[in-house]
Amino acid sequence: MADLHYESSLHSLFCIEALDQYIVIWLYSVMSIKSDLHILDRTFAALADPTRRAILARLRQGEATVTELMKPFHLTQPTISRHLKVLEEARLIERGKDAQRRPRKLIPDTFRNVEKWLEPFRQQWSGRFDNLAAHLDSLKSKEK
Repeated sequence: MADLHYESSLHSLFCIEALDQYIVIWLYSVMSIKSDLHILDRTFAALADPTRRAILARLRQGEATVTELMKPFHLTQPTISRHLKVLEEARLIERGKDAQRRPRKLIPDTFRNVEKWLEPFRQQWSGRFDNLAAHLDSLKSKEK
């Protein structure tokens, strides 16, 4: 009888440990997903503004200071700085190492993460367009 109670307790212990492990894994994955989505939300919010997209386009050419980034826009330095802060918080840009000039530069990893998130959608639509092209070709061949 004692052996049966021991086996039952042991079984319960393994079930609890397995459940604990499952909960830890689930919480980690949920936190990871929410964290990624939070970063994506910030990224897309930053990209929603045409001025910030223009700043990013300029930074594709290389590092630039706030003064250099202000030139094409008729905006004040504080306004450009607010745009830069949004881009920095979205991890799209970072400050360079030159403390005197404080140049900004792109962070390629963030763009790769956005591209990775968008890729399944691109594949889906590419496949749909391929199917549509094949269907239109079959209709053309039937008309002949």
